[in-house]
Amino acid sequence: MIAAACVAAAVLWAFARDSGWRSAAGSLLPLLVSSAMLGHNFARIGAETLAVKPWLYLMQSGGLALAFIAPALWITYGRRGLGAGKALLDGTAWLVAFLAMGLVFRVLA
Repeated sequence: MIAAACVAAAVLWAFARDSGWRSAAGSLLPLLVSSAMLGHNFARIGAETLAVKPWLYLMQSGGLALAFIAPALWITYGRRGLGAGKALLDGTAWLVAFLAMGLVFRVLA
């Protein structure tokens, strides 16, 4: 769980290097919560199912980012008058971060 959150924070830092390491460090706590929920989700699916269907790691983690994180960013940025390009870039960063978390869970399984 901690490894997955740290990898996701590194991905977010790579996307927003101009924000500095404090931006990535500030997102570590929410990423720990997200990582814990992903771990819980994978535990509910079951090790036997995940062994037979390893693509579920990326499908579940990427699906969460696409279904919840990206729309939340889009709505929030729209309300604040920020451009769609910024929402798309940040949504992509969070999608890659969540896919990285899923990959870490897959590797550690």
